[in-house]
Amino acid sequence: MKHRVEVAIRGRQYTFRSSRSQQEILKAAEFVDARIAEVLAVGATADSQQATVLAFMNVAGLYLELLQAQNDDQELKQRLAALDQKLSVALSC
Repeated sequence: MKHRVEVAIRGRQYTFRSSRSQQEILKAAEFVDARIAEVLAVGATADSQQATVLAFMNVAGLYLELLQAQNDDQELKQRLAALDQKLSVALSC
């Protein structure tokens, strides 16, 4: 069931309708607000729209790194399973 949650990002109010919990939405909004504040703090730009895009690019980069790490983990697990199978076959002879 979807419910409405109001959050503030960079001092502006936004209303979201979501099936996620209120705490999840608030946590996400706090995360977004903090990333934008970081971009503004380093002086990369004074324009809030540009800061938002830069912050989103930083978050996207982190997300893609996590996806790659997950893929690397899965590949490693597959390789270990194949090695385990080869060792089992070799030891059973």
